[in-house]
Amino acid sequence: MAKVAVVYESRYGNTRRVAETIIKGIEEASGVETFLGELKKTDLNSIPSYDVVLIGSPNHMGGPTRGIKIFIDRLGKLQLEGKRFAVFDTYIGKDLAKAVKKMEKQISEKVPGIRQIVPGLSIKVQGTKGPVAEGELQKCVEFGKKIATHLKSGF
Repeated sequence: MAKVAVVYESRYGNTRRVAETIIKGIEEASGVETFLGELKKTDLNSIPSYDVVLIGSPNHMGGPTRGIKIFIDRLGKLQLEGKRFAVFDTYIGKDLAKAVKKMEKQISEKVPGIRQIVPGLSIKVQGTKGPVAEGELQKCVEFGKKIATHLKSGF
């Protein structure tokens, strides 16, 4: 059975809601086991036991949070050869995909042997504390389904 870990950091709960909704999309495909973990409560050493790691962050000053940057750096010390990743972010206004692009770049530079399974996802939030903008959660479900489809087809 394929296994996916979804690790996120969320200050106001919006990025957590996105992560939960992505998992719903993944779980619509049977045969995929998921783990949802808030960054501070996730055991880094458990990550190699997953086939795919998804990393989510709110946009914070034009990029991912400091905690997510540190997490990605630490992933580089693990044996993740042959594993896959994808990233997602939440943004307000014009910050579209800034954290996604920076996370993808950092992972490609710092985590040898891991490959991207699907392009990153950016989800719009209405105001600092949210909520997630109307229609955006369906994108999360589709993102999850796309990941599950790639997993079931052997990537």
